[in-house]
Amino acid sequence: MLIGTILQAKGSNVATVHPGATVTDLLALLAEHNIGAAVVSEDGSSIVGIVSERDIVRRLNDRGPDVLAASVASIMTTEVRTCPPDINVDDLRQTMTTHRIRHVPVVADGRLVGIVSIGDVVKSAIETLETEKAYLVDYLHR
Repeated sequence: MLIGTILQAKGSNVATVHPGATVTDLLALLAEHNIGAAVVSEDGSSIVGIVSERDIVRRLNDRGPDVLAASVASIMTTEVRTCPPDINVDDLRQTMTTHRIRHVPVVADGRLVGIVSIGDVVKSAIETLETEKAYLVDYLHR
């Protein structure tokens, strides 16, 4: 299965946040959309970083509550791993596991077209296994 297939079912909406927004603004965005990460973007289609709940917690631990007034740019991860929609889900799952990444923006033609989480990837693997199991059970009962 390809990542693009997951996006077709999930949708291509991606929560983005401007790098100049405050961490408090970011928290509101994450809560509003019930998500764990947002892509940092100047225009909603380019990627300058990614920021997650973990980034916020780590900076709170390092800097204290003053970090809430800081800019998203000051806490974001700037080296963002992305993937194209035509990558195999199994390959991305291995990359995410190896590098301990929970969110990967999907990019086509240099533009942000979606985002997948480790939960999306695992759900896809489970669905594939369930389908294979059903075929095997059906085959054995013939």
